[in-house]
Amino acid sequence: MRPTITAFDWVPDFAKGQVRDLRVRWALEEVGQPYDVRYLPQGAQKAGDHRARQPFGQVPTYEEGDLTLFESGAIVLHIAETHDGLLPPDRAGRARATEWAFAALNTVEPPIMDLAFVTLFEADQPWSKPRKPAVEARIDERLKELSDRLGDRQWLDGDGFTAGDLLMAAVLRIVEGEGLIEKYGNLTAYVQRATARPAFRKALADQMAGFTGAPPPEFAAWQEKMKQSQGEMA
Repeated sequence: MRPTITAFDWVPDFAKGQVRDLRVRWALEEVGQPYDVRYLPQGAQKAGDHRARQPFGQVPTYEEGDLTLFESGAIVLHIAETHDGLLPPDRAGRARATEWAFAALNTVEPPIMDLAFVTLFEADQPWSKPRKPAVEARIDERLKELSDRLGDRQWLDGDGFTAGDLLMAAVLRIVEGEGLIEKYGNLTAYVQRATARPAFRKALADQMAGFTGAPPPEFAAWQEKMKQSQGEMA
């Protein structure tokens, strides 16, 4: 059965290529599963019909027959478990791939998202600028630990790309170009290998092509506020 996912029809420029439906699109492309997209204008994710699918009013969601899922990590793991291509055939290998998926979302991503709050979403708050060095230090600690574990391997568990690599690379992309990952040559090469995969390129192109909607009226005021805050933090 052809699944349907949800995605936004508009986001600010800084979010393009980062909205979490990209992770689901990437997984579907890796396993060769066609899918449909239900596009939501900004604000519609908070409406009752979408909250029935996603109680926190976010994207993506995934619908396949009578199954409805939310949370990109859970959706990616479901895709990996029900299709060939993103999990090793052996039980131990599948467990390790799942372990890395959780590590990406629970250990590496939280400090990275803290940086997004400091530099974007709460940049106008008085505590943001003083917090930034500590946030960057926490990110660097995690990246060093990840770099040490990856070593000279191609992927996190050896030679095979898994759902764990997909989610880890998706998380690392959030701070790509910020001078954080770039301190670690093996992590830089790791992300480049992942994002050179045809499935990622197709997923990214499709996400970008879907941004055809108009910004909400309040966006201009928010954008100006963020510009002022970022100038103060520079």
